[in-house]
Amino acid sequence: QLQLVESGGGLVQPGGSQRLSCTASGSSLSTYAVAWVRQVPGVGREGVLCISASGEIIDYTDDVKDRFTLVRDNARNTVYLQMNRLKPEDTGNYYCAVKLHGVCRGGDDYWGQGTQVTVSS
Repeated sequence: QLQLVESGGGLVQPGGSQRLSCTASGSSLSTYAVAWVRQVPGVGREGVLCISASGEIIDYTDDVKDRFTLVRDNARNTVYLQMNRLKPEDTGNYYCAVKLHGVCRGGDDYWGQGTQVTVSS
């Protein structure tokens, strides 16, 4: 059974950077697509980025373009969400999700519990 654990959340000042981790156990992430989704107060759930099994990165929202990126570390069975130039509106609970078919479309098959990111001075 695949399990996902997110970590790395916390309080960060506007303009700062933060790196979130999504670490899997029970199965290798290398053949799956991994997406990051955030739950934003007053907005709801919003897709952020996704990395396919082939390494293609898809932006789900233009707001994170050129600020956020994904890095896959197969040796650690982890996908990192690197967030730069953070804004207060990036505040939310960030989840990673796995798509077993390996491409960044369609539904999600497994979810983590999430990690809270708060951008505030």
